[in-house]
Amino acid sequence: MDNKLFTPGPLNTKLSVKEAMLHDMGSRDTEFLSGVKEIREELLNLARVTIEEGYDTVLMQGSGTFGVEAVISSVIPRDGHLLLITNGAYGDRIGDMAKAYNIKATTLSYKENIVPPQEDVEEALKNDGSITHIAIIHCETTTGIFNNIEQVGKIARKYNKIYIVDAMSSFGAVPIDFKGFGIDFLISSSNKCIEGVPGFSFVIFKVTALEGCKDYARTVSLNLYGQWAYMKNTDQFRFTPPIQVILAFQKAIQELKAEGGIEKRSERYQQNYRLLIEGTEKIGLRTYLKKRDQGYIITSFLFPEHPNFDFTKFYEKLHQRGQVIYQGKLSDTNCFRIGNIGQLYPADIEKLVFEIQEVFEDMDVTF
Repeated sequence: MDNKLFTPGPLNTKLSVKEAMLHDMGSRDTEFLSGVKEIREELLNLARVTIEEGYDTVLMQGSGTFGVEAVISSVIPRDGHLLLITNGAYGDRIGDMAKAYNIKATTLSYKENIVPPQEDVEEALKNDGSITHIAIIHCETTTGIFNNIEQVGKIARKYNKIYIVDAMSSFGAVPIDFKGFGIDFLISSSNKCIEGVPGFSFVIFKVTALEGCKDYARTVSLNLYGQWAYMKNTDQFRFTPPIQVILAFQKAIQELKAEGGIEKRSERYQQNYRLLIEGTEKIGLRTYLKKRDQGYIITSFLFPEHPNFDFTKFYEKLHQRGQVIYQGKLSDTNCFRIGNIGQLYPADIEKLVFEIQEVFEDMDVTF
């Protein structure tokens, strides 16, 4: 039996999703091309936008980071200026990308437990009219904090800026008003809340926002416009596609719809989160974030203040019991992370909490 992955991705997936990969298929086969077309249409449906309204989507080989880098390196012109809003490692990674491509960037950087104030964003735009693009993470996987992409989007529209949202850990389980929030580019990946397997990312975008970027790309394989133009005309990838991953994702979308769509998946994940918090509070664990800022995708827990606690031993003992958690990624605080997405249900959360308590007892860690 597979371990239970209490992580933000890769995740436990349904058997039907795994079984969808048990096929060999050519990248030019009609059945495969039909699957790519279906996926692109269904992603727009999930975003509640249409081609007729001026939106489209493109698939990119590689992990979610590849998709983010494709956007950053393809849609900002040589004389562009990025306003980056970051409160965690994944926002900081966008800063690394901007630096690597010599993109001018102004960074509003915050501690990992702070939701960036919208007033700071507006002040930055008031003070520097050269800013052309804004980028922010929705669910910052460093902590699980939810950033206010709606309010930032309103400011982006007010000042007529291109708005980029990394929704890697939220799209598919957190309702997002794509049009209402004024999003120009949204990036996510196959192995997150839609519950597929790793292998490709996708970008949903306003067509007018990408059409003007034909000559902006700084790479060949991450050329977002080039990938879209080719895929729009042929339903094919420019380079070898992850065929089995695509087939699995096609099935994962069908399973999402069968569950009741984003709203019902959100309900399940929120129930998992509530049970996790209730159970860990009884044990004595404390969360890093305040509840008002905490999303329901992944939660950061502070290390117990006990001399017997050792994270490596804690992790290994849980792993031996079939429970896999994540190490923390905070800059100045010792934490570990527990996700409650993927094929996880209330019984799985209750089992995890029970095993955590057993491990603490085994380690003689008291609260």
